[in-house]
Amino acid sequence: MDDLDEHLLARLRHNARAPVAELARALGLSRTTVQSRLQRLERSGVIAGYAVRLSEAREAAMIHAFVLLTVEPKQAAAVTAALKRMPGVRRLQSVSGPADMIASVEAAGVAEMDALIDEIGALNGVERTNSSIVLATKFDR
Repeated sequence: MDDLDEHLLARLRHNARAPVAELARALGLSRTTVQSRLQRLERSGVIAGYAVRLSEAREAAMIHAFVLLTVEPKQAAAVTAALKRMPGVRRLQSVSGPADMIASVEAAGVAEMDALIDEIGALNGVERTNSSIVLATKFDR
């Protein structure tokens, strides 16, 4: 990967549905050059797929939180599998520090968020949770 590939990926992060011709104009490249770079990035696995990005209005209507989890020894795989089945859990990461994992979660309202956090805390293998509700997103790439 070179700087042009990085710029191309940045453009795609902003709008994955941008036409190749638009990407080429923005990068000062030919359409065929951009198309072949995209194909190479896809074949090599750098681009694994394209995803839906929800509107700011839809995102703003949802309540978002980060839930730090302390997990019993040797229970990480089971907890991960259980969290993966919960549609409100958008991302799960293992982290260093006092917590073992951090889950990014979303819900339609306060009651739903409370129920989701309770459901996470009740999972077999979860010793403790600590939640932080997102008040505002300053930027999102």
